[in-house]
Amino acid sequence: MAKYSPLKTAVFFVLLIAAVISLSLLSNRIWGGKQEQAREVKKPIIEQEMTVAQFGRVNDLPNPVLKEIFELKSKSDLEKKLNAYGTPEQISARVIRKMALAAEHGSKNWVKIPVKFGLWFAFLTTTFVLLRKRKVGPGFRGSLLFVSLLLFGVVLGSDPNPMGTIKDAIHLYGTTHAIFPPRLIALAIFLILVFLANKYICAWGCQAGTLQDLIFHINRTDKQKAIIGRQIKLPFVLTNSVRFLFLGVFTLVVFAWGIDVIEPVDPFKIYKPMYLGLSGAISLGALLLTSLFIYRPWCHLFCPFGLVGWLVEKTSLVQISVNYETCIACHKCATACPSTVMDAILRQNKKTIPDCFGCYTCRNVCPTDSISFSIRKRTFPPADFFVKGSKDKVVKE
Repeated sequence: MAKYSPLKTAVFFVLLIAAVISLSLLSNRIWGGKQEQAREVKKPIIEQEMTVAQFGRVNDLPNPVLKEIFELKSKSDLEKKLNAYGTPEQISARVIRKMALAAEHGSKNWVKIPVKFGLWFAFLTTTFVLLRKRKVGPGFRGSLLFVSLLLFGVVLGSDPNPMGTIKDAIHLYGTTHAIFPPRLIALAIFLILVFLANKYICAWGCQAGTLQDLIFHINRTDKQKAIIGRQIKLPFVLTNSVRFLFLGVFTLVVFAWGIDVIEPVDPFKIYKPMYLGLSGAISLGALLLTSLFIYRPWCHLFCPFGLVGWLVEKTSLVQISVNYETCIACHKCATACPSTVMDAILRQNKKTIPDCFGCYTCRNVCPTDSISFSIRKRTFPPADFFVKGSKDKVVKE
């Protein structure tokens, strides 16, 4: 059988998805099947002239919880009237915030989370060194992506993940006005990684991102040609506009009605398949099929962290840059790049640079070693650089 064929690609695609789902089901059974999502907090029952103790009994709140909520000094405070601690609305909001934070804390696996972050740092550091030494070709890239999704998705689960740090923080605050500090710490860590080296956490550590990336690359030859159909690059003005609009709608719906519109179609649920549901299964199937033809569709079109990370990426210390003294304007890097970002970096004549996931495809195909991933500052190409001696049909814009 030929090295590349539509049949082989289709079979590999099906086997990959089947393996991820079946192994995730097994992993969840080993971990205990915990959903790792806080339960919805109900509005407490408050009656006129109720004491703190009565309030606790009616709402099934033990005395230690009541002590924290109302800052009780002694046991006798349990017999105080509830209205001594504020209006029913104030008390209800205080209780909801407290119970929401307790539910968030109780939903997390506090053994798995630090292990996961430790392995993230080890894996990302190792991958960075390998990429810098040009040890990652197309085949090895696929292996690294598979190891990443297997380790951080299948084995260690869907939570935490970069998207959840923003999505769940907005939902929690919009519905309860509560802030869960551990989630903000995780978000800060992810954004620091973006600041240090582009969207490196998205490229090699995000469970959903690496799965989309691997699917895209199994439909590609070593020469960056599609095996099934045609792989297209959506204009950044389109993808980023959709991403801005999607985050705006999500936030508006959360604050207006308390509904998390991402939750039913959350792609990270592939690692928690028992919670997918019909809408989740349909949307996930469509996303994975689309990933064969569009590079990281969820990341570019819908992911809240993708948008925030892109903004932080503008200040990243380590970035892809071009040495125009050795560059021959062959444009192979931009052609091989799975998105439109390398064309924007190469020309440096566009107002915005799209997301760069540091896949290193551009460096692998550059015939003159003119592309680096370093702290080197990006420079502008000389005037008329792409019209003299260029082998492609690039013209000055």
